[in-house]
Amino acid sequence: MPPRFPPRVLLLQVRRDTAALEHERVCFRQVCGDRVRLDGRNVFDAPEVSWADVRSYDVLILGGSGECSATRDYEFTPSLEMVVRRWVREGRPFLGSCWGHHFLARALGGEVRTDPSTSEIGTFAVDLAPAGRRDRLFSSLPIRFLAQMGHHDCVSALPEGVEALAHSERCPNQAMRVVDKPVYSTQFHSELGRRQMLERLKLYEDRYVEGTTVEEMAQGIRPTPAVRPLVGRFLDLYT
Repeated sequence: MPPRFPPRVLLLQVRRDTAALEHERVCFRQVCGDRVRLDGRNVFDAPEVSWADVRSYDVLILGGSGECSATRDYEFTPSLEMVVRRWVREGRPFLGSCWGHHFLARALGGEVRTDPSTSEIGTFAVDLAPAGRRDRLFSSLPIRFLAQMGHHDCVSALPEGVEALAHSERCPNQAMRVVDKPVYSTQFHSELGRRQMLERLKLYEDRYVEGTTVEEMAQGIRPTPAVRPLVGRFLDLYT
């Protein structure tokens, strides 16, 4: 299906908290800009996700989740897995962010686990893997860049036909791509800058900020100017 102008992007969200839901939409609208029309759909509002719900869109973005783990099953899991697999099989542009990164790995046959030793909350350095340095999207990034993180799960084994694009000191799979398809995902939040990260942490302070406060963490939250344009570049390349 040829793309429309402006292309239509569907942000699939996995959030019970309405404030976090709206914050995520605002952040993605900021990085998408006016190059696309962005719609949002929360799977908690309508757990049965069908192909008819998504097929008219040009790009699918699967966002994060402060409440769910991709290692567990939910009411929406079976239908969302089928939609994601078909979308990937048809080679349509897809971008997963954090939970979306984990869910894509699971849906395609990879492994995801909850591991405190790989947990990252805050701003962390990420390094490009050799495949990332060659990739038409990720090669626009510095070899080492800063990104915003908020996760307890990690992709412990990549699916077949998927290559790692970036890694951090704690996690070997910070970003990945389905080989020869416009299907990407990142464990880090490319849609968040420093201010947005602090706002997000405040919304999930009871779950992600342990033994301290967001105000005390603020000094360690740094700007991420290299990675925040990534979503826009993805859309420029693949719409």
